Amino acid sequence: MNPPPTPRPVVLVTGAARRIGREIALELGAQGWDVAVHCRASMADAQRTVAQVQAAGAVARVFVADLADEAQCAALLPAVQAAFGRVDAVVNNASLFEYDNVQSFGHAAMERAWRANTAPAIVLARALHAAGGGVVVNLLDQKLWNPNPDYLSYTLSKAALEAATTLLAQALAPAVRVCGVAPGVTLLSGAMDTAEFERSQTMTPLRRSSSPQDVARSVRFLLESPAITGTTLLVDGGQHLQPQPRDVMFLVRQPT
Repeated sequence: MNPPPTPRPVVLVTGAARRIGREIALELGAQGWDVAVHCRASMADAQRTVAQVQAAGAVARVFVADLADEAQCAALLPAVQAAFGRVDAVVNNASLFEYDNVQSFGHAAMERAWRANTAPAIVLARALHAAGGGVVVNLLDQKLWNPNPDYLSYTLSKAALEAATTLLAQALAPAVRVCGVAPGVTLLSGAMDTAEFERSQTMTPLRRSSSPQDVARSVRFLLESPAITGTTLLVDGGQHLQPQPRDVMFLVRQPT
């Protein structure tokens, strides 16, 4: 028997144990949402996120699932609904970020990226629709509007997710709104060191890129904006306006 619904709206944030996902969970927990904190393996980090969300006065619980496994992905949202009595939103933040290019591309790399970055968002949006509707926010990437061939499989999977944002908004309306947020360089990742990351953040028209807080606030804006669907906010300091032939990780290493 399911518990009675909580009085606050409930959001499932995938990949919420660390990094941007944690910041999104903290922002929403502090602004009136109860939070289902998803992780695949980072249980200790997820429990720390839950404790921080609870300290802000929200209800939070950890949910473990390998989203690349279709059965586990399909079971995730019903588990959240059973625990909280409701689900009002899904933030698809979990992502696989592996390097490949045209020369190293293979079916296996593309499949890993698709299973991690694209398919789960579709499965979870469909499940939200079946649960009664709500809002989906997909985390994308500014490089879709400023493409370069680095991280090929990752980029293709995010391009598919951007297309899915439009298609899901059409297919699941009016019960479900579907939007996107496309950050720029936000946190140190890949092989970048701290100095390279700091330089990369200034390589935009605004001389700043997105912070985790910028991304989290943008997600909350979309969750709370009932007239917005099928579109994406680019939160990147204008990086998408400045053509770059390679991933910024390589550009900051070029001699000046």
